[in-house]
Amino acid sequence: MIEKGRISAMQMGILIYPTIMATAILLVPAISHKYAEQDMWLSPIWASFAGFISVILAVQLNRRFPELTFIQYTEKIIGRILGKLIGFAYVLFLFHINGLIVREYSEFVVGNFLPNTPLTIVLVSMVLVCAFAVRGGLEVMARSAQIFVPIVIFLFVGLLILLISELEPGYLLPFLEKGMGRSLMGAIVPASWFLEFFLISFMLPFLSDRKKGMKSGMVTVIIVALTMVVTNLITMFLFGNLTDRFTYPVMEAIRYISVADFFEHLESIVMAIWVAGTFVKIAVFYYAIAIGTAQLLNLSDYRPIIFPIGFLLVLMGIWSASTLQELESFLSTIFPFYAIVFFTLLPTILLILAIIRKKSEKPTNPTK
Repeated sequence: MIEKGRISAMQMGILIYPTIMATAILLVPAISHKYAEQDMWLSPIWASFAGFISVILAVQLNRRFPELTFIQYTEKIIGRILGKLIGFAYVLFLFHINGLIVREYSEFVVGNFLPNTPLTIVLVSMVLVCAFAVRGGLEVMARSAQIFVPIVIFLFVGLLILLISELEPGYLLPFLEKGMGRSLMGAIVPASWFLEFFLISFMLPFLSDRKKGMKSGMVTVIIVALTMVVTNLITMFLFGNLTDRFTYPVMEAIRYISVADFFEHLESIVMAIWVAGTFVKIAVFYYAIAIGTAQLLNLSDYRPIIFPIGFLLVLMGIWSASTLQELESFLSTIFPFYAIVFFTLLPTILLILAIIRKKSEKPTNPTK
């Protein structure tokens, strides 16, 4: 098998949590408020259904092809040639999305912390670190996430607690003033983040306790949804109708923290959370690209192509958007439909075909 390492279902959940939350935590509140206004806290709840569907699709396909990843069982279901073409399109899709993530990370770091540092330097440094993690294999990535994720959660919860004195719950009213429609509209973009749960299809074949894969995925969806709800509530309580005026509302919220005129200017903690979370997110997409490319090319090992992929990923990050505004526009308008095609529509078609194929197969008669 191309991947020798094994991870537990819990480690898979720890890996996928920052894969969803790393970028969502900063961008989703503003996007949700644009459509849902004071009902923005409901949007992640509706969006989480996309996560449940993605987990179900990934697990159901894995149960029919337990040792294979998405790239491999696509060929099994629809044939070698068409399977290769779809697999190639899927890898290109992951390439593009990861390029956007790398660019998004670099824009945030340069725009908020390192304004005099060339964007390319920030971009290359993150891709290089992720390349070494991916080269170490899925098990190394999972252990890295086990170290980073609890620290990130602890820091984030601590920052939210420090904001309690600044909150104004009255901004939440009137509740559902214009019905459920606005909160559902606000769920469209966050749903595209939840669709990324389908990436577990590249991890499920390597679980040591595969039977717990469904439970781990579902629990992680719930935790991600709760995190988004809390984040949206905090930003709403703090900024009210001004929430969508900020590109990164959570970042602006942290600037409000001031304890005894001494404990303040905690933006560096947000930086730490962003870097650690985005490292895991980029690494997970990077791993899916590497293993998918190796399987497309019928290679016995994906490690030799990691650094060439990293070079192309840097180029994709540079070329993916000319400005931060263009990147934000893509994420809030095109990305939801882009993601649903590759993370939901295509897997659904494959699952239906796999079920039909199994039913059409006649059992062979035993020889007498």
